[in-house]
Amino acid sequence: METHALDLAGQGFSRLPDSARGLTGLRELNVYRNRLTTVPDWLWDLRELRVLILADNELTQLSPRISRLSRVHTLDLGHNALTSLPDEIGELPNLTEYLYLSDNRLTSLPESLFRLDRLRYLGATDNALTELPEAVSGLTALRELRLYHNRLTALPESIGELTALRELHLRGNHIARLPDTIGKLTDLRMLDLRDNGLRELPASLLGLPRLAKLDLRWNRDLREPGWLPELEANDCVVLR
Repeated sequence: METHALDLAGQGFSRLPDSARGLTGLRELNVYRNRLTTVPDWLWDLRELRVLILADNELTQLSPRISRLSRVHTLDLGHNALTSLPDEIGELPNLTEYLYLSDNRLTSLPESLFRLDRLRYLGATDNALTELPEAVSGLTALRELRLYHNRLTALPESIGELTALRELHLRGNHIARLPDTIGKLTDLRMLDLRDNGLRELPASLLGLPRLAKLDLRWNRDLREPGWLPELEANDCVVLR
């Protein structure tokens, strides 16, 4: 009987067992919470993989061969020691559900990543990202973007192109102001701006008809606009 899912989580492996090498029909591989520092080249030949979980290991780099996993829709690389990602990560045509990059050592994301125009969830929290490029507009299907605990000082104007976005989490950055284009995110329900350096808010936030929660806590220099009660009257919970 062909094996479609293999769970090796929490086994203490420092290298993947060669016994998995021949499982060419494997669709899900979970090696969460081991001690892997590298990934064997044969893993990239498991062409039927849909779900790959490499989280909570000790990986410092990722092979460009990842582009061979053309059927992967869910990729978890969180809680490693990655300092960069290969450009080839943007060549995964079916990466549509979930890309988790949190708790690494990333200072930037490759431009190619923003070509994943069917990706719904991107988590890159707890890194050292200093900039979100204008190319983020390519993530047109994105519903949830989590970038909290980075070093962002601003958002690009093109953030307004992410019209499918429902949740935007920016807690613990250094953002002083938001672009007016954020008012184009008409499907946005949750906007978390806690613990930034916000000084003002754009009035375009009033144009977000589905915004249900706006978290402004721990922005000591924020000059609260007079229209906040109007936002609350539209059934938006404002935390401040």
